[in-house]
Amino acid sequence: MKQTLLFLIAMFSILTIFSQEKKTLTIKRTNSAPKIDGVLNDPAWKNAEEAKDFVQFRPDMGVVEDPNQKTVVKMTYDDNAVYFAAHLQDNPAKIMKQFTTRDNFGQTDFFLIAINPNNNGQNDTQFVVFSSGTQGDAIVTSNGNEDWGWNAVWDSAVKIVDNGWVVEVKIPYSALRFSNKGIQTWAINFHRKFIRNNSQYSWNPLDLSSGMKAGQMSGEVHGIENITPPTRLSFYPFASGLTRSYDGETDSDFTFGMDLKYGITENFTLDATLVPDFSQAGFDNIELNLGPFEQQLAEQRQFFKEGVDLFNKGNLFYSRRIGSAPTGYPILEADEEVTNYPSSVKVLNALKLSGRTKEGLGVGFFNAITEKTEAVIKNNVTQETRREVVEPLANYNILVIDKQFSGNSSISLVNTNVMRDGGFRDANVTAGLFDITNKKNTFNYEGALKMSNVKYMETNETFTGFSGSIDFSEISGNFRHNAGYSFADKKYNINDMGIQFQNNYHNFHYFLSYRTFKPKGNINNFRASTWFNYRRLFNPDTYVSKNIGYFASMQFKNLWQLSSNMNWDFGKQYDYWEPRTDGRFFTYENMFTITASITSNQAKPLSVGLGSGITTYFDPDRDTFRKYVSVGVRFRFSDKFSLRYSSLIQDGNGDRGYVTKINDGIIFGQRDQRTIENSITGSYNFNSFHGLKLTFRNYWSTADYDYNLYTLLDDGSIDNSTGYNLENIGFNPNVNFSTWNLDFSYSWQFAPGSLLTALYRNSLFNINSMSSDNYFDSLSTLFDQPIEHVFSLRIVYYIDYNNIKGLLKKKRI
Repeated sequence: MKQTLLFLIAMFSILTIFSQEKKTLTIKRTNSAPKIDGVLNDPAWKNAEEAKDFVQFRPDMGVVEDPNQKTVVKMTYDDNAVYFAAHLQDNPAKIMKQFTTRDNFGQTDFFLIAINPNNNGQNDTQFVVFSSGTQGDAIVTSNGNEDWGWNAVWDSAVKIVDNGWVVEVKIPYSALRFSNKGIQTWAINFHRKFIRNNSQYSWNPLDLSSGMKAGQMSGEVHGIENITPPTRLSFYPFASGLTRSYDGETDSDFTFGMDLKYGITENFTLDATLVPDFSQAGFDNIELNLGPFEQQLAEQRQFFKEGVDLFNKGNLFYSRRIGSAPTGYPILEADEEVTNYPSSVKVLNALKLSGRTKEGLGVGFFNAITEKTEAVIKNNVTQETRREVVEPLANYNILVIDKQFSGNSSISLVNTNVMRDGGFRDANVTAGLFDITNKKNTFNYEGALKMSNVKYMETNETFTGFSGSIDFSEISGNFRHNAGYSFADKKYNINDMGIQFQNNYHNFHYFLSYRTFKPKGNINNFRASTWFNYRRLFNPDTYVSKNIGYFASMQFKNLWQLSSNMNWDFGKQYDYWEPRTDGRFFTYENMFTITASITSNQAKPLSVGLGSGITTYFDPDRDTFRKYVSVGVRFRFSDKFSLRYSSLIQDGNGDRGYVTKINDGIIFGQRDQRTIENSITGSYNFNSFHGLKLTFRNYWSTADYDYNLYTLLDDGSIDNSTGYNLENIGFNPNVNFSTWNLDFSYSWQFAPGSLLTALYRNSLFNINSMSSDNYFDSLSTLFDQPIEHVFSLRIVYYIDYNNIKGLLKKKRI
């Protein structure tokens, strides 16, 4: 009886927590701004109202704070900024406080402030202070994701005390977007996380099972009156120097330029890079690619990573297109060869204008210009050289109009446009999108209709293509469903500014998932999903493939994690892309893949992750078996020094794929492929403002083809009796591919928003046909290649117009 009574009381408490109205915090203006030093003795905090009684939302929902781990937050404001003070009670010996770089969570407890001055349930701005003193900040995008590429300039301080830790924060109005109203009501919430047990608490309760976004479950702050949005104008002048040596030649480059941010209105900001400098962008994790589609590379340039949520609407923007390899290739005469073909195109300048009104109307405009680029051609008889344009002056544009309504829905119009000078091609893509969620946040309806136009200036031909999709989803509760359809015709092409792997399809899918929101027994949380996909060509309407699969993961109370994944392409599959020829296909049957991984408690100084998987075909004509093993080990030597090593080994036999085309015949080969990848990342942070970072990657992969090759037949099967082999196709398709990249950098934030970075990089690359060489022989060959050494130094200084204006006023006085 006693247990039943306690259970009913607990359930009543939880229901009361989640059914209550939003919490409110009423604040007062201060006449004396608090000193941001982590000591809460300022007059501004003396009688400030408290935000307290935090509630757990992960791993359990509705659990109240431990009496010894209470969180109390206070808030005030003046004409220049909003200020926060938080006392986070805890045992100081148990506070995890690893030093990390900005926006890097590591193994560190944190306190998070989520602000939405428009109070519309979407588009929060998050400011994170870690127990180590490091800062993080992000914009919450319209789909609920967090854009950590966004950086603002604000001030914070942390102090460890006898009963926990203290945070003070100053967020200047220049870091926020709000309307010019006399009385303001902002949405706000506070989060706290304990890394040692992965628990998270919030001031206003979060119900993760409801389908609502976190921004819809914020509390409110009242009392902000008569504040004026400042002139949001800041300058980032920079200077950089770079020295590069390769194969006995050395060259240097010095660049001076400036980035700027300007608040055109209270809610719209212009970002511009006037003289772009991407010399310290990270290296790409390039792989041996034997497939029909290009490798998609992650964006490394800060300008193209920050604040691009609106521009990613509709998945039409792949920022690596801007400044990538030229789109053209020289037309060669007899006895000519290309002696210098540029690998990239220089970006001359770029700008972004984006923002959202209080009523939810978002507008984004992006523009970038790249310079004319030429290749050098040599005549081997006369020894004369000439230059030919392979990429003209090009202009890249994106326009996005996005209207949010009902706190959880939106409709959007997106247009991308690429205009190239001269006889090259132009491209234009337009999309209409909708994302509708019902008022109860239980069902979502999402769809798109897109049209592409590619115009070839030499022939004056325009190719118009269409694509579309529609999805229906249940988004709340333990069980969730998704069903959808998508299509694209044969002329649909977005690759001038986006990335597209396939067109000419109409596909159907169904997805079912189950997840828990409360711990049970020894398990913190559990998630499982299953899916079914059915694919056909759009024209002609014919069957392509189908597959089923599942994914499951769980986290235990000891914070170990276990996951498993399976996919089965059952029955006969028709691959219309591997042959690289329109209308031709390659068939295979019953490809089966299963993987599993386990990760130890990452809050411990030593954590280990292991993964493995196999792929095979249940096909009487195939003897194929691929396997991989991966391991990742991270050791936290101290709060300042951590190191992570990861390794991946893949080995497979019996793979089949395209080799070449001879006359009208498509030649396939059977190959064994082996891959070894090793990487090391490490950091030593002296404090929250400066530190050292190491990034290393060595990648090696081989493809070793059987001597006898195959001819692809009209029915999709292959025949190895047609006489083609490695000696009579005119080249050797065997590949030995290896890379080595090492970055070692030092960064120092010497003033708010101002940064000095020194980078040393070396890199090696080799590709040949010695596919029978083992890893160590290949590594020795790689070290025989010329090594590229790069040293660069870059300094950026942050200048706020309001500070300049204040200094000028003082001088006049």
